[in-house]
Amino acid sequence: MNLIEKLRHLDVPGPTITSVTKPFWEGVASGEFLIQKCGECDKNVFYPRTHCPHCWSNRLEWTPASGKARLKTYSVVHHPGHPGWQDVAPYPLGIIELEEGPSMLTQLLVDSPEDLKMGDALHVKFVEVNEIWRPFFERDSSRD
Repeated sequence: MNLIEKLRHLDVPGPTITSVTKPFWEGVASGEFLIQKCGECDKNVFYPRTHCPHCWSNRLEWTPASGKARLKTYSVVHHPGHPGWQDVAPYPLGIIELEEGPSMLTQLLVDSPEDLKMGDALHVKFVEVNEIWRPFFERDSSRD
């Protein structure tokens, strides 16, 4: 069974969906990667929030993002915080820089974490895990 198939069969808790994060998760479920953009200072924002961290405006709007990113750093998880993730451990978690600017923590879909390099080009891949669509990121060899 490959990694995607293993992920689809995990019994893990879902994200906590609030009124602030709901548009993000609805976008993911429909195959669209959304981030917020400030209507005041025009900066992109991620993670979802009610006020811009740059200018404190509450004029944040949801906008489609490219789903492209670069790897900033990563670590390999050997002992997951929830036992449901053990079936795919060890797995890499990375901090990525989205093409639009913000950084994001995400699980990386790679066969061999040893092959990862800082600056690797990545793109989003949506995977349904325990009936919840989630954004993961995988290497994008077309952009290396």
